[in-house]
Amino acid sequence: MKKGWKMLAASVFAGTLILSGCSSKTEEKTTGKSTDSKQEEVTLSMGSWRTEDTEAYKTVIAEFNKKYPNIHIEFKPSKNTEYNTLLNTALQSGEGPDLIHLRPYGSGISLGDEGFLEPLNGLKGLDTFDKELLQASQSKDGKQYGVPLNISTTQIFYNKAIFKKYNLDVPKTWDEFIKVADTLKSKKVTPIAYGTKESWLLSLLHGMVGPGQFGGQATIDDLVSGKKQLNDPSIVKSFEVLKDLDKYFPENSQGLGMDDIRTLFATEQAAMLPMGSWEIQQIRSLNPDLDFGFFPIPSATGGKPTVTRWVDGSYALNAKSKHKEEAKKFLEFMTTKEFGNKFANEFKMISAVPGVSSDDKLVDSLTKAANSDAVPYFWLVNFALGEPSTKGTLETELQGMYLDKTTPADVAAKVKASADTWFKPQN
Repeated sequence: MKKGWKMLAASVFAGTLILSGCSSKTEEKTTGKSTDSKQEEVTLSMGSWRTEDTEAYKTVIAEFNKKYPNIHIEFKPSKNTEYNTLLNTALQSGEGPDLIHLRPYGSGISLGDEGFLEPLNGLKGLDTFDKELLQASQSKDGKQYGVPLNISTTQIFYNKAIFKKYNLDVPKTWDEFIKVADTLKSKKVTPIAYGTKESWLLSLLHGMVGPGQFGGQATIDDLVSGKKQLNDPSIVKSFEVLKDLDKYFPENSQGLGMDDIRTLFATEQAAMLPMGSWEIQQIRSLNPDLDFGFFPIPSATGGKPTVTRWVDGSYALNAKSKHKEEAKKFLEFMTTKEFGNKFANEFKMISAVPGVSSDDKLVDSLTKAANSDAVPYFWLVNFALGEPSTKGTLETELQGMYLDKTTPADVAAKVKASADTWFKPQN
């Protein structure tokens, strides 16, 4: 298997700069020797799937350079859908960026367990974070592979002007939500901007809607402990509800992806968008004048409306980096409130650094919701392993459900069968 990876790496990286071999370089004095390691000019490469964050990172890196002017950081993101493949190929060939934007939970941790990441236990500032946040990049035996970057939430964004035009109130229950959707549809307004073309959108949608249908945190706890299985009738019912939402999507929803649904909402062709907090800046970039807010997902079981929350990325250190100590300086910087405040205000996202708020009212409101009325994105946090992963199996099966090729009961049976191959319930 490793030989196959190496052959693939040779072809992929012959002309690739995006994840070029720990692209650090040292600019030594004319003598050929560095007389003071603290003043040594070092360049670190920083990989990510967030191409849209390039300008914001320039500001953050400039702040870091006020204290460490000799450590130069080149932010080299790659396309979201290609990042995992490029990164894995690079690491398999002994290459890759010095600083790695790590996917959360199972997939990121597995890179560390395979020896590609430098354990960060003892890194100054790690004790800033709660145990829950650290676990997103921590192995079962306690090796810490990443510094938590941000918390993501999912909720429903809504167009305030459209709601006002049709005298609609923010729904507090699931029945009220369906009534709002029916009213919008009767007015020839697309109620929900959503599409089923990209499979990840489907597990994301169920992560939002599902808990309010099957009993929230209590049922998630039962699934993790093994008291309930993924084919429980309440889970099947939640898949049925997901299918029923299809009538509120745009007519061509089977051919719509993330770019399409974002545009529909931003250009006011749809009233609501169930989506993650990371999309705030992207929506505003398309329509700076759009007045939109959010509401937590209403419950159908009498529970409290909730947002879904998880650690959506950490930064790790490539075990093959030639400048680990310099890279650790930046990772230490990422644990500080100085960084957290800069991140929250430049990226318009929820910082993982505790006690940080944002000067953006929408982001600040989401931060408060994430710290109070939240449930975990359990497909990612608890069911993202397996070959293929149980989360991936869910996505494939839900696509089939929306194409009327399978039923909600069949979806539940398939995800349970997937989980049974690897998942050991936790007491």
